Amino acid sequence: MIPTPHISAKIGDFAKTVLMPGDPLRAKHIAKNFLQDAKLVNNVRGVCGYTGFYKSKRVSVMASGMGMPSMGIYSYELYNYYDVENIIRIGSAGAICDKLSLMDIVIGIGACTNSNYQKTFNLPGTFAPIASYELAQKAVKACKELGIEPMVGNIFSSDTFYDDSNSLSAWQKMGVLAVEMEAAALYMNAARSGKNALCVCTISDCPLKGDSLDSAMRQTAFTDMMKIALEIS
Repeated sequence: MIPTPHISAKIGDFAKTVLMPGDPLRAKHIAKNFLQDAKLVNNVRGVCGYTGFYKSKRVSVMASGMGMPSMGIYSYELYNYYDVENIIRIGSAGAICDKLSLMDIVIGIGACTNSNYQKTFNLPGTFAPIASYELAQKAVKACKELGIEPMVGNIFSSDTFYDDSNSLSAWQKMGVLAVEMEAAALYMNAARSGKNALCVCTISDCPLKGDSLDSAMRQTAFTDMMKIALEIS
């Protein structure tokens, strides 16, 4: 049985926990270098999904694509059609907080957004997308055990990569740590499905400072973020 137009895996092909980078090549890199006996379970539209084992725990990894519409589709289908319980987004982010530098780790306990995604839930007010406390607590603990110093707080999920708003300094004033493009939709889908979600990001660029990493580094060099997610999977 193939339950969705976007995922060709069979029921049971995914583990209860799925790691979701945005980039399909990063998903492939994780499966090849961190999972044992990894098997390709989805490749519709080149969105690679694998299931294997990490320290005897069954874990899946699949790309989400870029942006909230893409994350919204894949996380919804994993939660509601494939009985996935936990989705951990592992992606790149742009630093907003001055204290962050390239390759630093950010754990997003909340996700501000400029998206209208929440309107699809017909809520009579404004929803505040937040991470699973249990997953966030485990991530902080894993960081300590791995000798990693994360920053934990609010992130900003933007619907746009290029725009004329120049809004990052405004979010900086509100204590927001970093900008990315998927977490808010993931957190909303998790809430609606009664499931768990967390976003762990690596700083790939500092737009207010003009620093950035190249695309090759973004695909393969974010090992701290990958280890954290795998430890709590």
